[in-house]
Amino acid sequence: MGKDRRVAIVDGLRTPFVKSGTVFKDLSTLDLSATVVNELLQRAGVEGGQVDQVVYGSVIPDLSGPNLAREIVVRADMPQNVDAYSVTRACATSTQALVNGTQAILTGDADVIIAGGADSLSKPPILYSDTFVDALMEANSAKDPMSKVKAFGSVRPKDLAPQPPALAERSTGLTMGESAEKMARENGITREDQDRYAWESHMKAVEAWEKGVYDTEVMPIPVKNYRDIVSQDGIPRAETTIEKLTTLRPVFDRKYGTVTAGNSSPLTDGASAVLLMEEATAERLGFIPRAFVRSWAFAALDPGWQLLMGPSFASPIALDRAGMTLDDIDIIDMHEAFSAQMLSNMAAFASKEWAAKHLGRDRAIGEIPAEKLNPYGGSISLGHPFGATGTRQALTMANELVRRDSGTALITQCAAGGLGAAVVLER
Repeated sequence: MGKDRRVAIVDGLRTPFVKSGTVFKDLSTLDLSATVVNELLQRAGVEGGQVDQVVYGSVIPDLSGPNLAREIVVRADMPQNVDAYSVTRACATSTQALVNGTQAILTGDADVIIAGGADSLSKPPILYSDTFVDALMEANSAKDPMSKVKAFGSVRPKDLAPQPPALAERSTGLTMGESAEKMARENGITREDQDRYAWESHMKAVEAWEKGVYDTEVMPIPVKNYRDIVSQDGIPRAETTIEKLTTLRPVFDRKYGTVTAGNSSPLTDGASAVLLMEEATAERLGFIPRAFVRSWAFAALDPGWQLLMGPSFASPIALDRAGMTLDDIDIIDMHEAFSAQMLSNMAAFASKEWAAKHLGRDRAIGEIPAEKLNPYGGSISLGHPFGATGTRQALTMANELVRRDSGTALITQCAAGGLGAAVVLER
């Protein structure tokens, strides 16, 4: 992997993460993305023309500008000749952006790259029935008013109902939450353990904000015609208790289920970005690397089996490529889609039997010590704008390695489609 070149995360930034439909409801994915990229450039003291490429992505597309990365360049304070392209890998989208940027630097195609992702679930594309869409297309091409009217002759009131994007697997028809329920049942994950995990996530996030961990990572965003400023994540709940979480009703299996809104990551709006540089370039420009990208891996599994087990498949590959074991890792940040998903993956990591059956390995990946896992909260408590989570994790872990002045970090996500991603950082 590029013996003569190393890729450093030299800076990064994100917006506050807030529940969809609240304070960011009037901001599009592009609004959030361009804002965070512009601010990152200004804070880092990097001129737009010094950036060789922007690699960015979202999960919920904006059909008016599907190449989000290019739209960021056009919107942001950057020369129009800066190259840009978009990626998507469900909840691992910005991890894909990070890896693509890393690869471009390693091969010598670029020296400075902005990588990241964003999503605004407040403004999803709204679809309509095929019947109504066909009628619209026919009317659009009709030559006279009567033909335009006749085009809608087969449309019925039910055809006019809008259809927001379904957060479900096309192959199985199951939503993420239904898949999490399936995993909880098959892996023996109790409601009590799920609620306790969610509560701990909130307590960690609240404490992190109180200690100032996120102060330099999160930029303030003006909203409501610039009369108000949002400067912190809107999801961590200091007042939540395990008792309160136990009162919430299951969402996806109302009769027998254990997955609730409280032990799931919420629909969230937000954006994040990191600034990647080749090591010698960083030194020349006066940047001190926060962390280096040591290895990465992606994996896939049958979405009809256990959809969200991707971290247990991608992580051992990334560790192998880094020449490391889990014991060599100082801190782990695993994306919290659901408590059930987290607890399932944690059990798999620790199980020799699971490793033998599903990975063909004679030893477990390794048990994750509680003190090493998600010390500052995770997606359940911080929020999960699908495209932004990977570089949110990478930024926090890079900064944590700075605080420790050494060490290694494993970042990993599950993703829709039965996908998994993992990255190892070192300092």
